[in-house]
Amino acid sequence: MPNEKVQTENTALHAAPMPRRALDWTLRVWRPAASLVALGLAMLLGWHVVSGKHGLSVWRQKRAEDIQLRKDIQSLQQENDRLRLRVERLKSDPDAIQHEAREALHYAKPNEVIVKLPPEPKNQTHPAGAGR
Repeated sequence: MPNEKVQTENTALHAAPMPRRALDWTLRVWRPAASLVALGLAMLLGWHVVSGKHGLSVWRQKRAEDIQLRKDIQSLQQENDRLRLRVERLKSDPDAIQHEAREALHYAKPNEVIVKLPPEPKNQTHPAGAGR
């Protein structure tokens, strides 16, 4: 009996009009095709998440940049604090003012002599055994 039913369906399928066969073929192909389209879209979405304009690689770069900028900000804040303390000291401490005037402007007290030495060359090389 089951073989007769399959044969009947096969002959009925071949004997069916063309629109019916096209509809049957479409219904049979629809699921695999839709699965392939969904898989393609999922792969495209995954690629976009990783490598797209706002993807993970860009996020990592921005995160590293953020960490570096935070370090720079902290360093600049420390320098600002140090300079603010120096300004306050210069406004209120006469010894600090005198020290700054003597260092920066080369001021001297009466009967003092300032001797300025030439700067040392940066690339001094002493060969081994020289001067013996």
